[in-house]
Amino acid sequence: MARQLSIAAFMMRHGHHVAAWRHPQTDLVSNPFKVFQQQVRNAERACLDAVFFADSLALTGGVPALEPLTLLSALAASTERIGLIGTATTTYNEPYTVARQFASLDQISDGRAGWNLVTSDNAAEAANFGRDQHVAHAARYERAREFHQVVTGLWDSWDADAFVNDKEGARLFDPARLHKLNHRGMHFAVAGPLNVARSPQGRPVVVQAGGSEAGRDLAAETAEVVFTAQPTLAKAQDFYRDIKRRVVEKGRAAESLKIMPGLFAVVGRTQAEADDKFAQLQALIEPKAGLALLGRMIGNFDLSAYPLDGPLPELPQTQDGQRSRQQLLTDLAQGENLTIRQLYERIAGGRGHFTVVGTTEAVADQMQAWFEQEAADGFNIMAPSLPGGLDDFLTLVVPELQRRGLFRTAYQGSTLRKHLGL
Repeated sequence: MARQLSIAAFMMRHGHHVAAWRHPQTDLVSNPFKVFQQQVRNAERACLDAVFFADSLALTGGVPALEPLTLLSALAASTERIGLIGTATTTYNEPYTVARQFASLDQISDGRAGWNLVTSDNAAEAANFGRDQHVAHAARYERAREFHQVVTGLWDSWDADAFVNDKEGARLFDPARLHKLNHRGMHFAVAGPLNVARSPQGRPVVVQAGGSEAGRDLAAETAEVVFTAQPTLAKAQDFYRDIKRRVVEKGRAAESLKIMPGLFAVVGRTQAEADDKFAQLQALIEPKAGLALLGRMIGNFDLSAYPLDGPLPELPQTQDGQRSRQQLLTDLAQGENLTIRQLYERIAGGRGHFTVVGTTEAVADQMQAWFEQEAADGFNIMAPSLPGGLDDFLTLVVPELQRRGLFRTAYQGSTLRKHLGL
């Protein structure tokens, strides 16, 4: 069978554009779960590999959000095939809890769970966990590496054939096939075993999203899927080659890791329609919201003292934010001589990710080019607004990709690992 795209939908409450909540079609009053439930069912009808929910342990952008593991467990009962990927930070969690939560989600969903392993880049989270300062960048990645080791070790507590279910012999499981972890490291001491049975897909799929040197190394060592922000084909190709090289250097097969850049797509039946949809959202950007988004994404800096129509100031390397995103946005501002206002307007939708505003064919052409020119194994779709933005992609672009033989027309398996070809 020819290689095909992997596609996930990156879900946010109102959509990814910073002004999506102000869009006339955005539902601000319904139960958020009901909104997500309908959208995820739509994504499943389109045969997407997965839906993905990010997370923050502090109020971010003024928009409340549901806790993702609770939400995904409810969605597991509302769907049958689509994968369910959620974020759990290694900075302000404990590995036994995370291992148990995702193992439980995998049981509930019959093997559709994925864990997005992140280190917290939001400095505001620290104060919610009794810390005066956020954990430094290097320390976050040291902890994350050991955290992953503990979680995956706990997921291997039970062999696949551990449960013998022998009623007459009074043996539920074979004790020889149950393993204690007995981990003692720099950050954690965890005895185990995990009190949840082995995952129906072996292990939940591990996703990573780091783009710094430390993040890339961690991804190459631990991840099976990488979500990444790459604004151009050339930068995406450089990232793709670099990550695949690192994966091989870690002793893994290059195809054991899928690289899925974010794609912010505004789709219209004509170019004029797509442009109008995008312009409508851009006109709704509130300067304070745009500035807050930029400050957070460029490394947790307060930019309010600088003139909006002046240049981006020189900023020190962030100690508690995303260094890769800071570099990306700084390069963008300097390369195109953008003012602060122009920069936040540029990232208000895609937030530094690949952005396409165009027709069905134009969006499909770009996805095909990235896929065939070794820039992506698939995409993490960032709908500009809900419900319309995602529905446009599902009803217009997905059928075109299917017509080209680039995407499935029916699920071939029932687990996330099978959907991704892992």
